[in-house]
Amino acid sequence: MAKESKSAADSSDHTANDDLRSKVTLPKMMDIQYIEDAEGRRDHPMTGFNPRYRNIVEHIIGHTHEIWEEKGIGTLYDYYANTVHLHTSNGKIYGREAVFAASMEAMAAYPDRRLYGDEVIWRLNADDEFYSSHRLRHEGTNRGWSLYGPPTGKRVSYWAIADCLVRRNRVVEEWLCRDELSLVMQLGLDPVKTAREMVAREADRDLQLDIAGDIERGVGQLPPETLPERTGDRFDPKDFVRRMVHDIWNWRLLNKAREYYQENFAFAGASRRAFTSVNDFQTYVLSLLSPFPDLAISIDHFCYVGDARAGYRTAIRWTMRGTHTGYGVYGEPTGNPIRIIGSSHHIIKDGLVENEWSIFDEFALLKQIVAR
Repeated sequence: MAKESKSAADSSDHTANDDLRSKVTLPKMMDIQYIEDAEGRRDHPMTGFNPRYRNIVEHIIGHTHEIWEEKGIGTLYDYYANTVHLHTSNGKIYGREAVFAASMEAMAAYPDRRLYGDEVIWRLNADDEFYSSHRLRHEGTNRGWSLYGPPTGKRVSYWAIADCLVRRNRVVEEWLCRDELSLVMQLGLDPVKTAREMVAREADRDLQLDIAGDIERGVGQLPPETLPERTGDRFDPKDFVRRMVHDIWNWRLLNKAREYYQENFAFAGASRRAFTSVNDFQTYVLSLLSPFPDLAISIDHFCYVGDARAGYRTAIRWTMRGTHTGYGVYGEPTGNPIRIIGSSHHIIKDGLVENEWSIFDEFALLKQIVAR
């Protein structure tokens, strides 16, 4: 990915605006909260992009609508590079044709599928390249065959966050995190039984040798890395989020949660977790630390929009690693290593988190736990 230029950094200092009037009719999937640029405009340079869309928010929401709502599957040729890399917790998918196959399979399984966009947090890397983090909700009825078997007729609804590197109108790399365990359970399937069946089915096709090393939380018997002291009085959302994740998840300083979260902040997470208090958040963290005592989270990407007056909307993509050696929500320890990618969005106001959405594929996690 291209390095962030000065103009890219400046472009992140925007203010929120609810009144987006597009040149085109956009899907009414949400009240698009577009973030203005420094000059107060609602557009920005998009070299090589479809002129139908004036900005990256319109582009992400619009091309998703074209593909999924309008069933314009062939527009994947316009919006995805031939050599696209798609990263999931189940592995990587290479090439546009593989994206075609997965998209058509999903549409056939859920013919009435709707993708409701909730937020696009983005960063400008260059006039022809953007990084976006798109939070959305999938809804549909299972009326066709899927990888989980014959149609169940069940209605499903679950969160996802898709991070995309978009260059000259085409997605060249994507990181997809879906709340897959919610989907499995809403289909009426037994999660553990289904996970075992899928692991067995995939075993013959997967020839990759996984080698598990030490978890990157500390070195040897040393404690985790100590971050340098803060300097200056200006609030830095990137530093704030990095310290929050490191203090709470890697240092296990759950007592610091109130230094980062409002007392009644709202949380929505994987497997339909939802709560509105710091106490519940601490319990949630413990529920993941207990089965994986060596768990560590590393931040792989960060971007934000907003400012101190309007508040900051941040997006992080992260990797969680650990070893299933403890008891907890996943039952008897198996000793298996796990590695999961995830994405989190935050709303930060007055120096504290007001809302958080954290999505990871907990069904992929379950598959890694039960694998032999």
